[in-house]
Amino acid sequence: MVTNKQRWTILGQDPEILLAALANILSWFVVTFCPRFLPYLLPSSPEEEQDGDAISIDATRTRCISIGRPGGMEQLRLVTLKKDICTIGYNVKHVSPAPYTPADGFELPEDCVVVKNLAFSVNYADCTIRWGLYESAKKFVGYPIVPGFDVAGTIERVPKNNNSNFKVGDRVFGCTLFGAYSSRVVIPTIQLRKIPDCIDSFSKAASFPAVSLTALYALHLAGYFPGGFDEGASRHKFKNKSILIHSAAGGVGSFLVQMSKILGLGPIVGVVGRSSKVDEAYRLGCDVVIDKSTENLWSAATKASPDGFSTIMDANGVSTLKESYNSLAPSGRLMVFGFHSNLPLGQAMLNPLEWIKMARKQSNMPKFDAMDLTVSNKSVLGFNLSFFAEEREVLSDMFDKILEWISNEKLECPNVVEMEMKNIALAHEFISSGKSIGKIVVTTEPTNSS
Repeated sequence: MVTNKQRWTILGQDPEILLAALANILSWFVVTFCPRFLPYLLPSSPEEEQDGDAISIDATRTRCISIGRPGGMEQLRLVTLKKDICTIGYNVKHVSPAPYTPADGFELPEDCVVVKNLAFSVNYADCTIRWGLYESAKKFVGYPIVPGFDVAGTIERVPKNNNSNFKVGDRVFGCTLFGAYSSRVVIPTIQLRKIPDCIDSFSKAASFPAVSLTALYALHLAGYFPGGFDEGASRHKFKNKSILIHSAAGGVGSFLVQMSKILGLGPIVGVVGRSSKVDEAYRLGCDVVIDKSTENLWSAATKASPDGFSTIMDANGVSTLKESYNSLAPSGRLMVFGFHSNLPLGQAMLNPLEWIKMARKQSNMPKFDAMDLTVSNKSVLGFNLSFFAEEREVLSDMFDKILEWISNEKLECPNVVEMEMKNIALAHEFISSGKSIGKIVVTTEPTNSS
């Protein structure tokens, strides 16, 4: 018998959200009014070396960014782990629960390797993890947590019965379900690929996996992948193949633009929030770029595609969802994979006023009526790949296609901004500012490795 368990609430609110709010407000209060008490807000874990600075130069020790509890930038702690401990994603439970491998050592299973991670990318999701607002992080890991999805480095250790195509020393890139903010990660081999020769640095390699997989899965749900015009992709048979991509010069957006071009969609209309991003959006392949800082977004969108759009890619949330839906053509699909505008822009920590603003935005989120969806022939689809622990084959096939496009030079690396691990707080500040173009990548060693 299947039963629906009603989730208990406090005053109608998810208790985890309330706890996150209290933790963030406490951080704001202490940092603002009594910073001398800040060390008491930084919980450590038994896996950490208590005198990490003294041995941090030991290359055999894993260095990672640990978040001990929800809060501000102060929670981004660069720590050194005890000997032989690595970070690990939540879908490798047959080795250890996330975020760390056992302190007494572990036997590497046949389907996993240890990657010496030399670069990882920073995604906006990582900021929401730090705030305590990322659902899969709360559900599958909790705190402490080592955030991050993208890795690029070399194979450091393989299992005794190694049946994979990887060997020690191979240059690889791929994804982990959290744990990437680390110099050493245990990862299933199905989530890794060898870095093609056309990618000349680990930083560039780390800029690809999570955002390119997100982009391709979005196009898959939109009905344009797999298959092309002559391979049976049903929506290619529709006359209207126009697509509007919000945040077209960002991480996911930069790949949505390129992949839309590969799959024969058009016109490709990209939306950017700053004039400094217009040239990059055109360079990536947009036919039309709308700079919403200087022109009316929806008037310009109507001009670009008077009959509406077959697909709109929207990770903004409350600021654009309603009008995105209204701008769909009949049979159009609105793809939702983020809610950036629901969250504070450029905030290091969330004070009480920010929580009030977020609550108001949440109350203004549009609701889509099933009858209207039917009579208007429109669809709204949402997804989050961090929940896809059991769908590795699906994403593996997509990773193969992405690798093929990279190797054939159909996909190019987005603009990459490199930072060092010790500057992780600056990386979070930059990505939450809305000013970044392309990807922010953090190197785990003081000097760039390639």
